[in-house]
Amino acid sequence: MEEKLYLSETDKKIGGVCGGLGEFFNKDSTLFRILFILLILFSFGFGLIAYLAMWLVIPRRPKS
Repeated sequence: MEEKLYLSETDKKIGGVCGGLGEFFNKDSTLFRILFILLILFSFGFGLIAYLAMWLVIPRRPKS
């Protein structure tokens, strides 16, 4: 079965992007949160734009 990337409904702080990435890559979502914070700090806000874009693009998991 093909695994797809979805926003997390259970592991989310703001939009579920980092939780969804953690579920998709089978890693701790805290790692992705730290990476986004570092990206925001060291890229003059590009990380924030990337997070918001992913929040808009990544679909929610369909209800079964």
